[in-house]
Amino acid sequence: MSSRDLILARVRRALAGAPDVEITRAYRGPSQTPGDIRLFEERVGDYRAVVHLVDEAGVPERVALSLAGRGARRVVVPAGFPPRWLAVADVEAVADDPPLSAADLDAVDGVVTTCAVAIAETGTIVLDTGPGQGRRALTLVPDYHLCVVRAAQVVAGVPDAVARLAPARPQTWISGPSATSDIELNRVEGVHGPRTLEVLIVD
Repeated sequence: MSSRDLILARVRRALAGAPDVEITRAYRGPSQTPGDIRLFEERVGDYRAVVHLVDEAGVPERVALSLAGRGARRVVVPAGFPPRWLAVADVEAVADDPPLSAADLDAVDGVVTTCAVAIAETGTIVLDTGPGQGRRALTLVPDYHLCVVRAAQVVAGVPDAVARLAPARPQTWISGPSATSDIELNRVEGVHGPRTLEVLIVD
């Protein structure tokens, strides 16, 4: 008998005859409450992200201004990102086909994406590799991430977001720029993700 078998046998003997105990789980479920765009804007800003609230017609100009302000000339554009949103931007759109290497991603000036859902309560953006989002590496390696969030994608809380997401899809949950305070409690940004996150909320 292995050590594992011995331990499991002892556990079974100890539990023999014990009554079944029903565990009550009162998890918070979806609220069905519309997401508060202003709250989302405030919470995203609390994470030191750059936030802009624009209307649909103003997205191309705001994207162009944001990329120009960043000095971004070569940006990764995942398949499915609306071309009209880049129509006036003076940039070279880099496609991820064939897949870019980590070195290639590190050499670009940034990445522009859409998202799957955004959470007002936590200021979190969730990507699930859907149209306009690309694979996870696209938003983890470049130093700058510009994400366009539609108002209809903003939900109230985490349970609402989970209810909209497909559990089998790879997900990236983003709450502000990448940051850590593990080293001597000094905040360091850009360690395991983009140093700068810019969010355009389309109302």
